[in-house]
Amino acid sequence: MKLEAYLKKIEQFVSDYLINNNMDKYILGLSGGVDSSLVAAICKKAVGKDKLLCVMIPIDSDESDLRDAKKVAEILDLNYIIFDASETFHKEVERFNSLNISLDKSTLANLKVRIRMTVLYALAQKERGLVVGTDNADERYTGYFTKYGDGGVDLLPIGHLLKSEVVQACKLYGLPKDLAERIPSAGLWEGQTDEGEMGITYKVLDDFLLGKPVDESSQARINHLHKISQHKRDPLPMPEEFIRD
Repeated sequence: MKLEAYLKKIEQFVSDYLINNNMDKYILGLSGGVDSSLVAAICKKAVGKDKLLCVMIPIDSDESDLRDAKKVAEILDLNYIIFDASETFHKEVERFNSLNISLDKSTLANLKVRIRMTVLYALAQKERGLVVGTDNADERYTGYFTKYGDGGVDLLPIGHLLKSEVVQACKLYGLPKDLAERIPSAGLWEGQTDEGEMGITYKVLDDFLLGKPVDESSQARINHLHKISQHKRDPLPMPEEFIRD
């Protein structure tokens, strides 16, 4: 199937899912990155402007992230709000510090992502909405998402698209090259990039998921990431069913 045809199927899925669940709108965290930009474009096309609320949630973020998110919103004509959660984040960190608990860089980053999730779900409950996720196939396979953070969503429209397909799709929806090809980063700390954190490039990941040959060290790295993140993809584990007398 051609990418254009599959995007139409995603649009129909997004439209149907809102109707079938008897909800009023979608709530989307818009970061300015390529994944959330594509999901915004898909949702806008699928359900229209008034049934999509985009939320920009800076937490000590680089100014370029908010600038790019606003640019996407302008190009696509999106409804959006800005909810700066920096103060909330700092208060939580202060509470841990008061208990002599020091959080490392990765834990602090995940705390930011989970704060954003709580903001999105508070808005979703108020608006009778569903939180739409932005994780792609590469991120799902490697577990490059925060459990109960960006992984805490109601649906994943682009969950089967490779990163290269996401970039291509963004261009098909009319987003400019500089946004579509923006260096992937969650903006969790200065200089942070997805590829640097994962220790693998999206190009190699795409090739691996397509069944193309990759070098042994890359294959080992991908297999390791997949193995240690399996708990993120599995349903919640429970013991065997309680059979009552």
